[in-house]
Amino acid sequence: MLVIRMQRTGRKGHAMFRLVVQDARRTPTSGKVVAQLGSYDPHVKTITLDKNKAEFYLEHGAHPSERAARLLKSEGVKLPGWVSLEDKKTGTTRNPDKLRRNRPADAQVQAEAGEVATEAATTQADTEVLANETSETSAEPAIEATTEEPEIATESTDTEEISKQDKK
Repeated sequence: MLVIRMQRTGRKGHAMFRLVVQDARRTPTSGKVVAQLGSYDPHVKTITLDKNKAEFYLEHGAHPSERAARLLKSEGVKLPGWVSLEDKKTGTTRNPDKLRRNRPADAQVQAEAGEVATEAATTQADTEVLANETSETSAEPAIEATTEEPEIATESTDTEEISKQDKK
């Protein structure tokens, strides 16, 4: 049985593909190809295809792979009725309400207002700190010097009094 599949070529990290007709028992990299139908560059999305050859092999029973069938259909090759293409899968987003594009307009305006308010609060706090620093430097010192001399207790008198009390 023949299949129409894609054969990877190109260097590492820059894939290019050939659209080939091959025996189904062979691997795409084996090199044993019945016919080469064209090529596909996924980076630029360019397809070169020999439509007459592709239609010939499809009429004679070659089974296209899923990706090859999509490429053939996009190039306008008529696919037989027994070739079925799956619908394109749709991805789902886990938390769509967290996306910026899905937020309500009020939330965006509030978020912007919140940013402006925080900036204003930080600048106001900075000006208050500067005002406090300047007022402290100009104010008179709050602690006044005391004229009284504190009494200094000597350790020797304390120990003598304790020893006298013990003797009694």
